Amino acid sequence: MPRPPSRRPSQQNASPQGPYDQDPYRQHPYEQQRPYEQQDPYEQQHPDEQQHPYEQQHPYEQQDPYEQDGTPGHRRAKPPGKRRIRRFFRRRTVRVIVALIAVFCCWLAFSVGQALAAPGGGSTSSKLAEWARDHYLGPVVTFGEWLTYQPPKVGGTPGFSLAVPSTAPTKYHRTKTFQPIIPQQLTSPAGAPLKGEGQWRVLETVKGQPAMFGTFLRPSKVYTSYVAGIVSMDQRLVSFQLHPGAEDPGPGNWKAQPWIPPGSRAGLVGTFNGGFKLDAAGGGFYLNGVTRGTLTKGAASVVYYRNGTIKIGVWGRDVKMTGQVVGVRQNLKLIVDHGQVPASVNQDVQTNWGATLGGGYYVWRSGLGITKDGRIIFVYGPALNVQELAGLLTRAGAVEALQLDINPEWMSFEYYQKAGHPSDPTPLKLLPTQQQTAYRYYSVFSRDFTAVYAR
Repeated sequence: MPRPPSRRPSQQNASPQGPYDQDPYRQHPYEQQRPYEQQDPYEQQHPDEQQHPYEQQHPYEQQDPYEQDGTPGHRRAKPPGKRRIRRFFRRRTVRVIVALIAVFCCWLAFSVGQALAAPGGGSTSSKLAEWARDHYLGPVVTFGEWLTYQPPKVGGTPGFSLAVPSTAPTKYHRTKTFQPIIPQQLTSPAGAPLKGEGQWRVLETVKGQPAMFGTFLRPSKVYTSYVAGIVSMDQRLVSFQLHPGAEDPGPGNWKAQPWIPPGSRAGLVGTFNGGFKLDAAGGGFYLNGVTRGTLTKGAASVVYYRNGTIKIGVWGRDVKMTGQVVGVRQNLKLIVDHGQVPASVNQDVQTNWGATLGGGYYVWRSGLGITKDGRIIFVYGPALNVQELAGLLTRAGAVEALQLDINPEWMSFEYYQKAGHPSDPTPLKLLPTQQQTAYRYYSVFSRDFTAVYAR
C-alpha cells in the first residue's frame, strides 16, 4: 500500500510557525524584549568600557595622565618622579645618612632641652646663646647679636631719680674704738651733676656703723641717660663668701651651695656676680681645696681668706696660694693696677675683654676693686666700655681692680633689708635698670657669685 505523502512542507513552502512552535534558532515572540525594556543607549557599555556620560569623572578629579597605563588589565604605573624618589631612598648610603640625621636631631632636641630646663636663672635667649657658645657656635651667636645690637642712645636724662632717699640713714654711732670710713662725694664724668649724683647713701649698717654705701654716676658726656651703680663696702664690718655656680664651675665637693638657701640668710647684706665662664676667663676657680681650670700666673685674681676678707691683684705677684686662702676667682687681666689704668684696656677689646652683645664696646659691664684703706668697690651699669669701667673704679678710690662679667643677663648687685625678718631679709636691686630679679640668688644659679655678710 502506498505510503501517504509527508505532511511536512518543504523549506520553501513551509508555513509560518505557530506561536508555540519552538525553534532553537529563534526567540519566542512573547519573550522578545519589549521596547521599554530595551537597554538605554546611554547605558550601553562601549567596547573600550567607556563610562556613562553622566557618571564621568569631574574635570578637577580626573586622574593624572602620568598615572594612566594604556594597557588594559595592567596596574597603573607610578609617575617617573615618584619612581626616582623611591629608588633614591632605597639606596643603602641614603638610608644610613637619613638615620644619622635622625639621631642628630634627637640628640639636638635632648641637648637643647636640657639647657633650657637647667636650673640657674636666665632667659630662654641667654640659655640658648650659652648652649650655642658651649657647642662651638660662638661666631653664629655673635653674628646674630650683631644683627640685633642697638647702640646706646646719645644724650637724654636718666629714667629714674638719682637723689638720696629721705629715709636713708645719715647718723651713725661714733665710738672711740671704731672710726667709720665715709667716702667722699664723687664728681660726675658727664659734667654738671644731677641732684643726688655722686652722693653716697648708706645701704647697710652693722652694729650701728655704716658698712655699705651706694651711689650713682653717669659715666659718659655722650650717653648721658645711662647710669652706673657704685658700692663701697667696709671689710672691717662685712665678710665675703665665694659660691660656685650650678653650671660654671659646675658640681663638685665645694662645701658651698650654688644659691643661698633658707637657714643661711641671717646677716646677709649683699650679693654680686662673678666673672666670665672659666673657658673664657683666662684663669681658674678654687674653693675649699677643689680647683677647676688652672690658677694662672699673671691673671687678675680675687682671693678669699679664712677671716672673710678678700684681696685683688696679679696671681704670683700680689697674691698667691697660702694656708689661709679658701677661694680664688681669676678673670682676665687687671684694668686698674697700682692706681693706673693700663693702656691694654683700649687694645683688642673683643679679644681681651670678652665678646659683647652685637660686638659693641658700650655694653653692660661690672668690675671689682680694692682701695688703699681696704674697702671693696663694686661697679656695674649699661653702656660702658672698659676704659669707662676702669675710670669709675679709680674715681671711687680703687688701686687694684678687674673686670667681672659683662652683658645684662649675668650681672647684678643686691642689698638686703631685714624689715622685721632678719633670718630671711628682702633683696633689693641697686640699679632699677638691672635686668635680673633681686631674688636671683635665693634659688639655684648657674654662675658663681659672692655673698656679703655682716660680721
